[in-house]
Amino acid sequence: MSHTAWLSKKLDSGKVLCQACAHACKLEEGEYGICGVRKVENGAIQLLVYGLAAAVNIDPVEKKPMFHFLPQSRVFSVGTVGCNFTCKFCQNYEISQYPKEHAHKVVGRELLPEQIVELAIENGCKSIAYTYNEPIVFFEYTYDTAKLAHEKGLKNIYVTSGYETKKAIDLLAPYIDGMNIDIKSFREEFYRDICGSRLKPVLEAVKYAHEKGIWIEITTLLIPGKNDSDEEIRNIAKFIADIDKAIPWHISAFHPTYKMLDVARTPNATLRRAYKIGQDVGLKYVYVGNVDDEDYESSYCPKCHQRVIDRRGHIGQYVVNALKEDGKCPHCGYTLEGVWS
Repeated sequence: MSHTAWLSKKLDSGKVLCQACAHACKLEEGEYGICGVRKVENGAIQLLVYGLAAAVNIDPVEKKPMFHFLPQSRVFSVGTVGCNFTCKFCQNYEISQYPKEHAHKVVGRELLPEQIVELAIENGCKSIAYTYNEPIVFFEYTYDTAKLAHEKGLKNIYVTSGYETKKAIDLLAPYIDGMNIDIKSFREEFYRDICGSRLKPVLEAVKYAHEKGIWIEITTLLIPGKNDSDEEIRNIAKFIADIDKAIPWHISAFHPTYKMLDVARTPNATLRRAYKIGQDVGLKYVYVGNVDDEDYESSYCPKCHQRVIDRRGHIGQYVVNALKEDGKCPHCGYTLEGVWS
């Protein structure tokens, strides 16, 4: 389906500026954005995947991963084809890179915002996640859905690589309650050579979304020999801590995929080393992911250090939350930071 991508601006040159992401594509008639799903037709950018879902699932919210956001709840997850990044390690490349690898063809099932919200409620979900591919590329679809979801009492989550413009974040902030943002590396070369993007806009988006009051959790996928040095891990941890030591940091294990099949999977020892660095820097909540390691994916009270959310098995499979409804520790009364109701 096609829908006018209104987060855009007509330029004096006759080109149209896309204002959704930091690539800031300036497009002529008939041109596609880097994402492959935003195209100028009849002088305006059209979102080619509006109402066209390529992936739909009901997940535990912990799989996003969001560990401090309505624990043990179900989230309705939806994504389209297309992406503004070209990560060589993408786990969802079949949909994210589909338009670029299939001559700009788009695929998916018709699923309008009203239907998404209805299905989320019918299936007992407390939130909707815009995920699997990069949600900012289908901004108008997410915006309409999130606004309607809020009216119906549901919360909304963006699972993103963090390339949103400030204008996009301003528009999303009233309706997006949580964001899991990837910080894939702390080096521009990594972003340029492996992801087809830049680091600086990501860091700016993290800071700005936090300023706007959106609950933030950060994910870093550690890839052996690419972004797993002590120095780089520490730089990411320091960046997060300088914004807010209460931002949860998820350190995930890489598994060979897509264009990085020749790179070994991440050893557990690397994850635990990063976990310790995060704690040493002062982060209150550090977690490992993509492995079954209950001691390192459970939540502990920063004050009394008691385990307050127990996680084991596959992510989201077994979660026991001992926190009170307002996030207070049952042992010492400390209120853990997060979205608990």
